Amino acid sequence: MLTSTYTHIPGIGKTIEKRIWESGYCQWDEYLENQDSVSIPATRKERIENGIIESKERLAEKDFEYFANCLPGAEHWRAFEHFSDSVAYVDIETTGLSASSSCITVVGIYDGKDARTYVKGIDLDDIVEKLQKYELLVSFNGARFDLPFIQHEFPEINFNQLHVDLMYPLRRIGLSGGLKAIEKKLGIQRTDDTVDITGFDAVRLWHEYERGSEDALDLLLEYNREDIVNLETIINKTYPRFIEKTFEKALGK
Repeated sequence: MLTSTYTHIPGIGKTIEKRIWESGYCQWDEYLENQDSVSIPATRKERIENGIIESKERLAEKDFEYFANCLPGAEHWRAFEHFSDSVAYVDIETTGLSASSSCITVVGIYDGKDARTYVKGIDLDDIVEKLQKYELLVSFNGARFDLPFIQHEFPEINFNQLHVDLMYPLRRIGLSGGLKAIEKKLGIQRTDDTVDITGFDAVRLWHEYERGSEDALDLLLEYNREDIVNLETIINKTYPRFIEKTFEKALGK
């Protein structure tokens, strides 16, 4: 999808992008070969041609910061397939909803192979180095919650990556509600131990751990691991639908 994207080029909006798609020459290379037959102003064509040339160079270099900066935030998902070899699925647990009055208890990071959970008072500080290793972050409601919460506690982290907050593209394809509700709609099963756990239970489990229950911590970590692993399952199941819906909406199908 990234190589059919034009809105990251300065001065090029969705209207021009739509016209390119309507021409049938969606891919960058297709456009360059057939731009004379695409009905858009000549001044825009020059800008697009230069933008494509630079974009191809940046993509070949895996310059994630370039695309993170120039892609509209709501469209970072378009880069997923090109940067999914350096992805972190991220989810946090906290003692409350406000970063100013609550704290992070657990941060889960899953790279598609290994799921790690970092715990307050044990190894939570390790996320500072860990998170900055990735080119792409995937979360659910992370733009409003997880990443700002992390940034508040660890201001030294520079979130310069691409970030796919799945909540928004999922809404575009008709999947709204919380993460657990969406999992059920997609047929994703949780274990018997965690199926009924909510965010409020996560707070309760943390307090039980603070009172000495290691079993409560184990259950909290299992719950968090399922969150991050399921994020990968969700995006793999829905990514083709994101693309289909984007073209349908733009082309009025």
